[in-house]
Amino acid sequence: MLRVENLRKRYRTGDEALKGVSFSVPAGEVVGLIGPSGAGKSTLIRCVNRLVEPTDGNVFLNDLNITQLGRGDLKRARRRIGMIFQEFALVERLSVMENVLSGRLGYVSFWQSFTRRFPQADVDKAFALLERVGLSDHADKRADALSGGQRQRVGIARALEQDPELLLIDEPTASLDPKTSRQIMRLITEICRERNLPTIINIHDVPLAQAFVDRILGLQDGELVFDGPPSELTESVLTRIYGEEDWTTMRGDQDDGEDGRSARLIKEAPAELV
Repeated sequence: MLRVENLRKRYRTGDEALKGVSFSVPAGEVVGLIGPSGAGKSTLIRCVNRLVEPTDGNVFLNDLNITQLGRGDLKRARRRIGMIFQEFALVERLSVMENVLSGRLGYVSFWQSFTRRFPQADVDKAFALLERVGLSDHADKRADALSGGQRQRVGIARALEQDPELLLIDEPTASLDPKTSRQIMRLITEICRERNLPTIINIHDVPLAQAFVDRILGLQDGELVFDGPPSELTESVLTRIYGEEDWTTMRGDQDDGEDGRSARLIKEAPAELV
């Protein structure tokens, strides 16, 4: 379980990006983090694993207080937190398999990582993960030969290669077309539920979040202004998060037959599909 308590981030400029944010994510729950640009979404995700240092508050992963760890303990703790990036963050000249195995760099010696010689158990697990994300036939391809959707699948496999206890995902569909975006969101949510992983997805695409996540957190100007199921994301809630807009002209019912859900979606999101 992830537990965030009164998290605050104030920059040297005096700008306060997070203003006492508190929430928890139990095992197996997939949470969508939404809000306008500048609301603090990326800052929040990066404060959880301390890529950005919080000014105040606590972040617990199960019983471990991430915010109180020293440098060495933090490095070990980060092995337990998988991160999937918007721009994929792959090493383009390396193969798909080598990129997936980089998820084990925190567990092997310097010489093993330098020579890229990983234990057989790690290699076997990487092959199994590539099979799970639908890339078993691409293991030897260079990363720069893949499409955007394939690269994101490699990023998912790499994060899972860590055996994480928490998954943080930053805009996984921002550079993907609508069909690929749905495929990637479906894959992420299925895998997280299979592995009972608590997961936070920072996402601009509100309809996509509504269709796939279990719960939505809405940030506005560094404050948590909504925490609830997708079905409660009403026009008034959207106005609270994003500001005034005629949301009534943007809503409709759409049945997602592929994953068995009926989701009431917004036909136009505050951020366009890309």
